[in-house]
Amino acid sequence: MKRQAVRKPRARLRLPRLVFAVLCVVLVAGCANVPLESQPVVVSGERQGQGSGDVVPEPKPDSDPLTLVRDFVGATLKPGQNNAAARAYLDEQGRANWRPSRSLTIIQDTFGTVYDPSPQPDPNTLVVNVRGIDVGTLDQNSAFVPDYSPAALKVKVRKQANGQWRIVDPPPDLYATESDFSENYTAVPVNFYSEQSATFVPDRRYVVAKPQSGLPSRVMYLLVNGPSTSLAGSVKNLLGEPVEIDTNVKSLDDGTLLVPLTGLSGVADDIRNLIAAQIVLTLQYVTSARIRILADGAPLVANHPDWRSNELPAYGASLSPSLELKGLMTVDGRVRSLGDGAPVGGPAGNGGYDVVNAAQSIDGKRLAVVDRDGPKVRLRIGDLGHDLPPAGLGGTTLSRPTWRPGTGEVWTVVDQVSVARMVMSPTNQWTPLQVNATDLTQQGDVTELRFSRDGARVAAVVNGLLWVASVVGAGDSVALREPRLLQPHDLQNVVDVDWLTQDTLVAVTKSTSQPVIRVTVDGQRMDAFNSSNLTPQVHGVTAAPGRPIVVADASGLWTASVLGEVWRPHDHSMKDADPFYPG
Repeated sequence: MKRQAVRKPRARLRLPRLVFAVLCVVLVAGCANVPLESQPVVVSGERQGQGSGDVVPEPKPDSDPLTLVRDFVGATLKPGQNNAAARAYLDEQGRANWRPSRSLTIIQDTFGTVYDPSPQPDPNTLVVNVRGIDVGTLDQNSAFVPDYSPAALKVKVRKQANGQWRIVDPPPDLYATESDFSENYTAVPVNFYSEQSATFVPDRRYVVAKPQSGLPSRVMYLLVNGPSTSLAGSVKNLLGEPVEIDTNVKSLDDGTLLVPLTGLSGVADDIRNLIAAQIVLTLQYVTSARIRILADGAPLVANHPDWRSNELPAYGASLSPSLELKGLMTVDGRVRSLGDGAPVGGPAGNGGYDVVNAAQSIDGKRLAVVDRDGPKVRLRIGDLGHDLPPAGLGGTTLSRPTWRPGTGEVWTVVDQVSVARMVMSPTNQWTPLQVNATDLTQQGDVTELRFSRDGARVAAVVNGLLWVASVVGAGDSVALREPRLLQPHDLQNVVDVDWLTQDTLVAVTKSTSQPVIRVTVDGQRMDAFNSSNLTPQVHGVTAAPGRPIVVADASGLWTASVLGEVWRPHDHSMKDADPFYPG
């Protein structure tokens, strides 16, 4: 299984960071693993499972090697210090020396154990192969890295002097099933700041769910240690060096959650307010308490020691379309309103252009359309309802444009092989600039590209598969990095995609049984919408926070808002329409 590179941890760690390191190993927390040695400094009340004096039960007597290995995998996430439950399946030397890595490989629930066909020189030593599918890895950042490949776990077992089989030379990584992972871990959107779009971006991380009282502490240490690899170049960690957690994150007698920081001397007031927002937006998922944020013993923000999420400004409000903007659709070469079905003003709506696809700016004032230009197509950008001048970009194909949040840029994929960004020059001329998208385009033909509402990521359809990549850089140098393939086995023949929330996507496929799919941005979870009333093939989708999802099938447009809901006909459904919300 391929492993994604992870960032090296910070070299400078004060005592509270050491506490975090111990939390990771003692709790099997966000770091996903427990080394053999645990340090003597532990956050009070945060120890999971068995105490140091608890007796770990031995494996079932007379277990055969195949059963022994299956039970070993099943014991990985059982509570206890130093992976005590799993360590019980090792021989004496293994119990003393096993130091598995701080990553966790997650395999499908259905897996088998078979004897390795290679002959062993010792009849009392056997090798057992775990046959199954790796679905992903929980890396050292506590982020899920998707995968779909055969499990590569080989386990050597040896008959002991007492006649019992035990594992020798235990594997360097921990393995657990999807069900065990879901039962023991909870997803938390850890928020980081995007200077490009002046909003916060959720970075999905996974922490041990119990004890629940320790969740805020575990999450805060993930926040301070920075974004995961997939977002490292796209966002800023306002709590980076020299900021540290001063003492333990804990609940006070009055129920207030105390978050004590240090290293913020000289930090400007505007940054302090952003830091408070970053902390509150993250911790709101794991506590309902007031949050008291201190910096070197004093309130982080003067005269505002305690916080709740409803006290924060509406960061990113300008990045979501106004509810007054009902959305648009392209039908038979024209752009029409989703609100009343009427054509928009100007050539885009009256047939002056033969429109192939289009995108409306987030504020609703501009329109980018791809229209036919003889045997090819070209991009036009201008004010909605007016003439749209050619933007100087064309090709055999251009994907539906997407507006980059916070910039006014328009991006599209040219001939399925290169990503172009259109930037307004000081002379009010659109200038095409290239995007370094090699990491993505080398995966295959890119047919769709959509910006997330915060602008930190793009979703792309590549050879019918769904990918997500981070957007790194500004000015003349912008790149798409860290592309991740989401659910490649179950999510195939994708034809369109849009962002339901900042960290959730809706994709439509050629499938007749599961044509509309919701999937998390890291691919860890996928759910199918009800397919009732839809007529294959579904070919288009648009979504936005707080809006109904609109899909286009062979008969017209349909709407739904939640999983399980039966699709309802859109009020202004038209055959062969392709819907799109602003953005």
